[in-house]
Amino acid sequence: MAKKDIAVVLVSGGMDSATSLAVAASEGYRLALLHFDYGQRSQAKEREAFEKLAQHFGAERKLVVPMDFLKVIGGSALTDESIPVPTQSPAKGEIPPTYVPFRNGIMLSIAAAWAEVIGANAIFAGFVEEDSSGYPDCREVFVEAMERAINLGRRPESALKIRAPLLHLRKSEIVKLGAKLGVPYEMTWSCYLGGEKHCGVCPACRLRKKAFAGSGIPDPTEYEV
Repeated sequence: MAKKDIAVVLVSGGMDSATSLAVAASEGYRLALLHFDYGQRSQAKEREAFEKLAQHFGAERKLVVPMDFLKVIGGSALTDESIPVPTQSPAKGEIPPTYVPFRNGIMLSIAAAWAEVIGANAIFAGFVEEDSSGYPDCREVFVEAMERAINLGRRPESALKIRAPLLHLRKSEIVKLGAKLGVPYEMTWSCYLGGEKHCGVCPACRLRKKAFAGSGIPDPTEYEV
């Protein structure tokens, strides 16, 4: 990799995207951070975490893209307050109500557009398939298909690579990797809700607790319960 290669990094503000960001930084990429506001319940908290992470990692560029149309489309507990956020993790093979239809496909498409404009040759995303909420757009087969489609639909000067460095890691392994890379997990926000503290019972909080418990590393996050 050339020293001046640029990576567009999808940063929600959560622990997975922060760790993916740290991987990109450790590999020497110039960082262009991309964040999406799509009417999610925790939008303000995620935006706050994004700004803190951008400053911490010294991002050269940052871009916040509004995607309010996902709230208009609905179909997810994250964007439609009439759909309750579950307090239990989904059963194996079950698509949970917190899945936002094709969100990651849309985000990768926007990332690819920005990458083409700024000359980036990689997109980093904190997708996790191995130990996750079971979203269909976090699977390796989906990432590979999106990479092929994106490269078919852009200028042919150089190929764009989608990097998902956490894809096959367990949550505890992600925390260990992040600790090794110096991720400031105290700056991240994982909870699906937007309270002052993490709720401690939503699926995202449960996964975060599981991650830190399995890693043996203390979680700096404060929980309501």
